[in-house]
Amino acid sequence: MQANRPRPAEISPELYSAVAKVDELTYKSTLGKELIELVKVRASQINGCAFCLNMHSKAARKAGSSEQKLYLLSAWKEATIFTSRERAALGWTDVLSRIAEIEANDEHYTPLLAEFDEKEIVDLTLLIGLINLWNRLAIGMKYTLPNPTIDPS
Repeated sequence: MQANRPRPAEISPELYSAVAKVDELTYKSTLGKELIELVKVRASQINGCAFCLNMHSKAARKAGSSEQKLYLLSAWKEATIFTSRERAALGWTDVLSRIAEIEANDEHYTPLLAEFDEKEIVDLTLLIGLINLWNRLAIGMKYTLPNPTIDPS
């Protein structure tokens, strides 16, 4: 973090901890860790959050995502490597992460119905909102990468 920006976890520990707890709870959903991390990486790409991209790309690899999937994530609409479930989630991520530009209409919502139950759709929607919150926090508070060197792990 930049020296002139507050540290959210120190300045507002109760609120920061509550957000972190909600983030923890997303991993208890039936969405699956790999899909959760793909959604987090995709939203972070859209929002341009280097800190979150770094963190969640590593987490996606640990959750089972292939390097190829991560390389192609920004072009997911054209890449055939993504499952229909992943494609539905990524489409919803794109829409909700660009809500000021794209209306979240039935065209975007309907693909979810074939892949997710109602609870999963709500969990996915909350997850997308949450990673967008984290992106804005990291960008606004100027979070910096822990080690800005290339890390092959």
